[in-house]
Amino acid sequence: MKQHASTGGAVHARPSRTVHLRSSRAVHLRSRMVLGSMVAGLALMVSGCSGSGVYSTTPVPRATPTSTPRAAASTPPSANCGNPLRSFAPAASLPTPGEKMPAGSYMSTIQARGRLIAGVSADTLLLGSRNPLNGQIEGFDIDMLKAVSKAIFNDPNKIEYRVITTAQRIPALITGPSTTKAPTADGVDIVARALTINCARWEQIAFSSEYYRAGQKVLVAKGSPVKDIAQLKGKRVCAPNGSTSMDKLRTFKGLIPVGSDTHTGCLVLFQQGKVDAITGDDTILAGLAAQDPYALVVKAPAFTVEPYGLGVSQKHPDFVRFVNGVLAQMRTDGQWKKAYDVWLKAPLGPAPAPPTAVYGR
Repeated sequence: MKQHASTGGAVHARPSRTVHLRSSRAVHLRSRMVLGSMVAGLALMVSGCSGSGVYSTTPVPRATPTSTPRAAASTPPSANCGNPLRSFAPAASLPTPGEKMPAGSYMSTIQARGRLIAGVSADTLLLGSRNPLNGQIEGFDIDMLKAVSKAIFNDPNKIEYRVITTAQRIPALITGPSTTKAPTADGVDIVARALTINCARWEQIAFSSEYYRAGQKVLVAKGSPVKDIAQLKGKRVCAPNGSTSMDKLRTFKGLIPVGSDTHTGCLVLFQQGKVDAITGDDTILAGLAAQDPYALVVKAPAFTVEPYGLGVSQKHPDFVRFVNGVLAQMRTDGQWKKAYDVWLKAPLGPAPAPPTAVYGR
């Protein structure tokens, strides 16, 4: 199994300039940067290191087309795609794992290649991050991919992980993997990287059924008086470029959006005092809070609905149907709950019911 170079999760840089911070934050700035690096490694030794009392869970509302945030600002929104959560219905049953996949299917192409090529994060603690002890990429998103690999190869580990940024998720799917057997750094078969399903993205790629419901929140320094994002007027708030989080951030008047390639990049800026807050999905912010003992996630309710789907090229609807069959199995046989309990239960609370699949596309 090949793993391409990852982005680092540890933060070592010293503050580059003097900034005006609350006194408690100024006192702890340097120790935050050291402890943040230590916690980043230690957090992966146990599942869900941030305490359950720190973080309020996100309710699971009924999704409607109007409640789903639009895609990145560079992608024009679709006029109407109906319910964006609708995906391709799976077959009545999955092929037997490890046996020859149906001739002519994209699954047979993956099987003949000998590995599933997946676009992932390597620095999003709890969802997809590299374990510093064994070098493996792991997390809730990664467990979804392992189930797909298991269904094709009868082996959960026949995956080549290609580490990509938030903005690279859709281009990697559109490009697709090389048709040669030699590993290249081009496209991927599938993306599992906190990818929100919405209409604009359906114009470029295809999605599996929803496998997790997240919501956007805000992370600030401990001791901050901020109770919700509206109180950050005049402040610098970081979100990854090409994300729905950045899209939503730009809708709040008076805030100063600051972009980065990843949420870990935002954490670096936050620890250097170059931004005052970070916004993103509750799942992602929980991982950031686990890496910085002087940060916390504001307990206000989430202000967006972020339904996660596995991204697949529009060229391969048969593969989407296959993936949907795998996810349907995970919802019913306990695999989904097991993955949630390992990665998300501690910071986000007891497992909700898995999101209900919506088909009919």
